[in-house]
Amino acid sequence: MNKTALLQLIIDRLTIDLDVAQRAAQTAYETATHEENVAENKYDTLGLEASYLATGQARRMEEIRQGLGKFQSLKLRETDGAVQLGSLVALTSSQGVTQWFFLGPDAAGLKIDFQGVMVMVITPRSPLGGSLLGKRVDDEVVMGGTEQVIVEVV
Repeated sequence: MNKTALLQLIIDRLTIDLDVAQRAAQTAYETATHEENVAENKYDTLGLEASYLATGQARRMEEIRQGLGKFQSLKLRETDGAVQLGSLVALTSSQGVTQWFFLGPDAAGLKIDFQGVMVMVITPRSPLGGSLLGKRVDDEVVMGGTEQVIVEVV
């Protein structure tokens, strides 16, 4: 699998997510500051609720922006066979089910359909990501209480 192409797909997806978050934050801000939403009494909370939403949207936008920056500056290195930041890893269960993971600097949980295979982004801060660091093909890791075998590291 081409990690450079996968990295570009992740960057593209985060760019789209950032754009959506920016539009949502702008809409929430406009709602919060619109003159029709000024509270007329203590029970009129539409403006206040919209301001909370705007704040949350702005935080989410900043999280995506930071994650995007980390992926844009990620340098993919050739692997010596050991899992490291930027590795694409395939794990297979004893039932023969294979799952693909990209060990990234951020955006944990992001799923990308890459060449017909679903790849999930994980970080070294996650239990699985931390346990994968330094492992090699044929090493075992525990995921969700089930032993998995590393079958490929790209």
